[in-house]
Amino acid sequence: MASGGRGLPGAPPARGTLLLAAALAWIPACGPAGPASGTFVLEGATMGTSYRVTVPGAGTADEPRIGAAVRGELERVDSLMSTYRADSELSRFNRHGSTDPFPLSAETIEVLALARSVGDLTGGAFDVTVGPLVDAWGFGSQAAAAKPSEEELDLLRSATGWTRVALDESGRTAAKADPRIRCDLSGIAKGYAVDRIADSIAGLGFADHLVEIGGEVRAAGTGPGGGPWRLGIERPDETGQLVHRIMRISRGGVATSGDYRNFRVVDGERFSHVLDPRTGRPAAGKVASATVLGPSAARADAFATAMLVLGESEGLALAEREGLAVLLIVREGAAGLREASSSLFRARMRR
Repeated sequence: MASGGRGLPGAPPARGTLLLAAALAWIPACGPAGPASGTFVLEGATMGTSYRVTVPGAGTADEPRIGAAVRGELERVDSLMSTYRADSELSRFNRHGSTDPFPLSAETIEVLALARSVGDLTGGAFDVTVGPLVDAWGFGSQAAAAKPSEEELDLLRSATGWTRVALDESGRTAAKADPRIRCDLSGIAKGYAVDRIADSIAGLGFADHLVEIGGEVRAAGTGPGGGPWRLGIERPDETGQLVHRIMRISRGGVATSGDYRNFRVVDGERFSHVLDPRTGRPAAGKVASATVLGPSAARADAFATAMLVLGESEGLALAEREGLAVLLIVREGAAGLREASSSLFRARMRR
């Protein structure tokens, strides 16, 4: 799964790097002047990255309750799932040095269950237990000056595995198969927060809205200028933020993950922040970015991460088998890029 370079919940910005590995950006339908009048936009910093919530049709009197709902959901998810907050629920679970069941909130259990499901479907390409490996490669909360040795990797891998956290969803507990296991929810928590905020805004009666956290998006209804929301997929380019493609969506979650922004160079060798849990090493495929569309941002978030690990052939085979709308941007030659997509993604773009 992707490491903390994409913006772990509660993570401070990494010096000298950009926080988004790949970005989805809302492109206003009303043109470069910005959102239309009568549109409430709330934005700020969260989870080591930024958020932006856009609600067309919201009046001045609506702004306090929308703002309270958004900030409440952000704080709730961060307090539960941050690996940078020592008092978070996840941090306490990670410090739990026992195989005895540990009580967790309904929200954390829900995210762990979804992560387990995606791990099962991807054969472990998405694995929330890779926290120790993330740190070892220098992309987590602990700095690492050099790449880990083979012996270190073998030792760390013995304390990972997506099937090694047993969940009791009804009893709301999780138990580690090995006390050393630590979970890192950075590849799914932002998408989950997006879903919670979108549900809260809909519950307040606003059918039209767009929620974005660190490039993970969920949209509903129409944008400020009328018609579907317009989202730009960033071109995989370390030097700037160029739009590669524009999508128009009226409903659902969208997530993009990439390997081209957050990386380390050690002894002249470049390592991406995207780790392959199956090998314990940075993924070495040609997929520069993966975009997934789906009903929820959390699920799209997890699958987008997994696609970078699986690569083009295995990733698209999974997309066809599971009915996923997936767009991959693949490196071709020295500096070229090409698209590869699933049949469902192409059908959605035609619509």
